[in-house]
Amino acid sequence: MNVLFAASECVPFIKTGGLGDVVGALPKALQKENVRVSVVLPKYQDLNHLFTDRMTFIKYIFVPVGWRRQYCGLFMLEEAGVHYYFLDNEYYFKRSGCYGYDDDGERFAFFSRAVLEILPHLAEKPDVIHCHDWQTGPISVMLKAHFRSQVFYENIRTVFTIHNLRYQGVFPRTVLGDLLGLDDHYFHQDGLEFYGNVSYMKAGLAYSDLLTTVSKSYANEIQMPYYGENLDGFLRWNSAKLHGIVNGIDNELYNPETDKQLFSTYSTSDGKLENKRRLQEYLHLPVKPDVPIIAMITRLTSQKGIDLVLRVFHEIMNLGVQFVLLGTGERNDEETFRWLAGQYPDAASANIFFDDGLARKIYAGSDLFLMPSSFEPCGIGQLLAMRYGSLPIVRETGGLKDTVLSYNEFTDEGNGFSFTNYNAHDMLFTIKRAVHLFKGNKEKWRQLVESAMKLDFGWEQSAKDYLELYRSLLKN
Repeated sequence: MNVLFAASECVPFIKTGGLGDVVGALPKALQKENVRVSVVLPKYQDLNHLFTDRMTFIKYIFVPVGWRRQYCGLFMLEEAGVHYYFLDNEYYFKRSGCYGYDDDGERFAFFSRAVLEILPHLAEKPDVIHCHDWQTGPISVMLKAHFRSQVFYENIRTVFTIHNLRYQGVFPRTVLGDLLGLDDHYFHQDGLEFYGNVSYMKAGLAYSDLLTTVSKSYANEIQMPYYGENLDGFLRWNSAKLHGIVNGIDNELYNPETDKQLFSTYSTSDGKLENKRRLQEYLHLPVKPDVPIIAMITRLTSQKGIDLVLRVFHEIMNLGVQFVLLGTGERNDEETFRWLAGQYPDAASANIFFDDGLARKIYAGSDLFLMPSSFEPCGIGQLLAMRYGSLPIVRETGGLKDTVLSYNEFTDEGNGFSFTNYNAHDMLFTIKRAVHLFKGNKEKWRQLVESAMKLDFGWEQSAKDYLELYRSLLKN
């Protein structure tokens, strides 16, 4: 079986969020199930020259984008047995970052069409194209509209994965013909039409053979109005082809026993103490092993529960903790956290940037990891935190609900702490529970940490689940 992943980001080449982690790790897990996987990505300006210098130029073609014919260079790089293809067009991709430009609709219309145009030039013809998020949503509809009549394409099947339903790629109706080369037969409530506009996300939902999202709970939640982002009815209508498969993490890449970016590698809870001490020194916090460090590594957006944290921040600090933040986002939130760190110079550290090495040091050096999200399709942070022995405090939603079992003092079960309602004081009560256990029962805390570190959140089972979906498509 040959599967081609089409995505806008992928570790280790380019990453802005969890999508990059998934597209980086899942192909390697599928290979262990004897699936040949290739990945196709835009050739962004920000790609490290250590990768671009190793790329092999294959050929160039011209790609229709509505009435335009745009150059597309095809490059290939092999990494860990996976073929990575990069689509080059400097007009669209020779700029900083991945998204956020006024012409993103045209950029990813080009990318989606180019993915289909390059298929005959790849080393192996794919049986399945696995599309990820709105940037690749047009692939399935353009396969049907422009390519299905050609013998080469007639048996290729498509899977579309929703990584975050909130970001849908909604553009004016004019993109239908001007960029996608489609007529009004595709502009209706069961097609691309979305409140008078065109939704690239909905294109993927409507025309792909199977749909997945990144946890079982999120698959159920997005069929409800609160989480459905105005697509809940459409998803209920298509529920028969929607599956929830929880994300994993790369256990080789994220391993506290071998991670060279840590202050000190370790395999037990005792080994964390050195990382905690060094982290406190690095962030200019007092070295106090008996004071719990609560960490957040997050985008500063409303989704991530930042409003809850800010509402009760002073009460959290009054619990006798140290607070460490790493991340960027809304400017007001960035400035507020900087101000709060100034108010608590011996207890709070606000690092308003992102650095993967520091992130790993924080996972390894912190005691608690806070993720009070209003919604969370899967979440990678809580999985990495447990891998490094930092117990998560989460709101019970999406993948957080599926992966974190709240500690129960009576049954002695659990791998973290959780609360149900999106409420600042419910969160505060749960933080108090965690801090009380940390300070009051060191032996139980040590047991919970070591138990969490032994949990397997790797991709093995999820890869098997994806393989079954691929097989079901190819039987039909």
